[in-house]
Amino acid sequence: MTAGPGGTSDAGGGPARHIPVLLSEVLEMLQPTPGKVIVDGTFGAGGYTRALLDAGADVVAIDRDPDAIAAGRPLEAASSGRLRLVEAPFSRLDECAGGTVDGVVLDIGVSSMQLDEAERGFSFRHDGPLDMRMAQAGLTAADVVNTFKAGDLTRIFGILGEERHAGRIARMIERRRVDRPFTTTRDLAQAIEAAIGNNPKEKIHPATRVFQALRVFVNDELGELAAALFAVERVLKPGGRLAVVSFHSLEDRIVKRFLADRSAAAAVSRHLPVQTAAPATFDKPARIVTASGEEIAQNPRARSAKLRGAVRTAEPARAADPSIFALPRLPEPRLAAER
Repeated sequence: MTAGPGGTSDAGGGPARHIPVLLSEVLEMLQPTPGKVIVDGTFGAGGYTRALLDAGADVVAIDRDPDAIAAGRPLEAASSGRLRLVEAPFSRLDECAGGTVDGVVLDIGVSSMQLDEAERGFSFRHDGPLDMRMAQAGLTAADVVNTFKAGDLTRIFGILGEERHAGRIARMIERRRVDRPFTTTRDLAQAIEAAIGNNPKEKIHPATRVFQALRVFVNDELGELAAALFAVERVLKPGGRLAVVSFHSLEDRIVKRFLADRSAAAAVSRHLPVQTAAPATFDKPARIVTASGEEIAQNPRARSAKLRGAVRTAEPARAADPSIFALPRLPEPRLAAER
């Protein structure tokens, strides 16, 4: 995910080509060598996968975007069997891996390739249909803005986009769509700009946070990340390494809470019968890593990137408990007629 000041995603902008963020730091954290198997849970344009292959590791690369998988087939064909591409959400990475692995890398969010394709509707740099679906199936962003109540839109924009004008934008959308539904990215972006104006102190377009919120909601990105982390816990070998690059405060908080929970013995209630605490499934997390000034100058996408990682212990995976993440309560991702 490309992110701007304050942890917000630069959904309307982004680089012209994909450059893997914190690549050398990710490789140092994963320590790929010949014979190791690494899962790249967010294949995208293949930046991390290529580097892992170059280091000698075998790679299982996962992406729920069929276009990303199709674009990666030539690399898979040229890998002499060392790369296997799988079209699936990364919440299922333990099923896709085919066994335990030595490492997992996750680069959370939308890829530059998706931002650059107008027909995917992720960005308003190029006018396109208001879509935003990574898997190209299910609820679209147009479905959300044209059918959800203003109160639901306010929660989506305020929580997932951290948009302080969420209520005003939601009410504008509810009024405008009566006469003319929103169908394109530019139409929505221009309507938001007209509704709240341009703040000269802001470095991003007025619609950026709303576009981020819609994308995160349509693709259930927070729920997918939470499920993926539990899958990582199940699939990593003892001594296996996890590296997660996030660009938004909501996502980074999920990763931070997971590693904090799993690197400490599970708490035991003094009100329950005597029981043994579940041991830690990860060692103490590595110190958080951010991009250098030099990398940021070469790749603005790295500005808000945060790398977290940890090493798997030999203890059995704990039961998946989503409550540890304190995920925000959001509307059901269904059309109004279905809710």
